[in-house]
Amino acid sequence: MAHMWRCSGLRWTPDGPVLVWDGGRRSALPWGKRVAFGVAEGSARRCVGARGHVCPVGAVVAGRSTGARCEECAWLDRAHSVAADTMADDPRPYRVYLAWFGPGMVKVGITAVERGPARLLEQGAVCFSWLGTGPLMAARRTEELLRAALQVPDRIPYAAKRAVRTALPETEGERAGEVRELHARAVVLGGWPESLTRAPCQPVDHVGHFGLSRPRPAIGDVVELVPGGAVSGELVAAAGPDLHLAVGERGVVVLDTRLMTGWELTPLPGEPGVLTFPAREFRRRQDGLF
Repeated sequence: MAHMWRCSGLRWTPDGPVLVWDGGRRSALPWGKRVAFGVAEGSARRCVGARGHVCPVGAVVAGRSTGARCEECAWLDRAHSVAADTMADDPRPYRVYLAWFGPGMVKVGITAVERGPARLLEQGAVCFSWLGTGPLMAARRTEELLRAALQVPDRIPYAAKRAVRTALPETEGERAGEVRELHARAVVLGGWPESLTRAPCQPVDHVGHFGLSRPRPAIGDVVELVPGGAVSGELVAAAGPDLHLAVGERGVVVLDTRLMTGWELTPLPGEPGVLTFPAREFRRRQDGLF
């Protein structure tokens, strides 16, 4: 019987992206690595639990869910997150940031200082700059100020990010332009919390980290994993939770690693160039299989 692996997700380290597996095993993902696995016929995707606890009922979850959690575990995970505003007494300092994902796609967000730029890498931010540092609730108020005064969102769908990722402006200066403009408008707003220390605009570019310096345009993305399906491709880039895989004559396809969690996966032998999971094209309306 083939050995089964359960993926816990993609993590970003100082040396690049790694896949993490249940039990703590890690698979480094250097450019050119072959990523190849399948899902056994008759298997089901199970809830991954929440906050380090297994799902009490081992619920089956939908293939297209990026959270891989049942309703109860999803609520538990959300209720204890910074985003839920239930941690007002968190003593850690936080940073407010502006993140750019492509033309017209800038968002505002916060992250704990101790995490450094990890949150930006996890989101697939192509370019970012810090705005300021302070207590959690001051950072939250600053985030709300920018959303209201400058109409800057705090969320951008991953589908929108990945659709433009391989057609980015060529220079760092061009990629940082919108961040610089919004930073300048943000720091002159009234209403900033006194406990938040403002930061100068110092854009950080992640194109090199993501392997997008010489991009191979992606033609589409995997919609979901299904029993009996498989993928085998060469890793050419990665950003956020996404792996950009060259699957032979098919071209480059984006695989959101969040779709891998909850499945029992089996290694796939052979050469790159396999894709039998449902996928859709970026061209046209992104709803046709190819």
